[in-house]
Amino acid sequence: MRPAEELRYLILAIQREGNRLLASELRHLDLTPSQAEVIRVLADRQPLTLAGLGELLVCETGTNPSRLVDRLVAAGLVSREQGRHDRRHVTLTLTDRGTDASARIAEVESRLYETIDDLTEGTPVPETLATLRAFASHFPAGQALARRRQQSGDST
Repeated sequence: MRPAEELRYLILAIQREGNRLLASELRHLDLTPSQAEVIRVLADRQPLTLAGLGELLVCETGTNPSRLVDRLVAAGLVSREQGRHDRRHVTLTLTDRGTDASARIAEVESRLYETIDDLTEGTPVPETLATLRAFASHFPAGQALARRRQQSGDST
């Protein structure tokens, strides 16, 4: 197996397992991992426009996550307000229910991150992150994650 092929499949295997674990933990909140990402990004950076949200999402590439947002608005977790002067300018914020959901999602994520910390203990995580960042930077989802890191002031 070529190293590039193994890297591809290792990333896929880890992503699938991580997503499976996350989905299992979010099920009791009636949320998908993608919906949880929207809620957490809004919790950290609201208010955001629909396009601004799209620029920060890893789960959905592009700048129009309207289907995801539509479901969260219908569930009463996100509020969508049209601009007074331009109806195309939509601002998104969390409702009180969305803020509560964000706190519960953060607890789920914390448990997942503790598991990842345990599984990677004693391994060269900083070097691995540097390699993966360099690789991901060539793709929209990796660029979205880089924007989130920059906006949070995380330079590690």
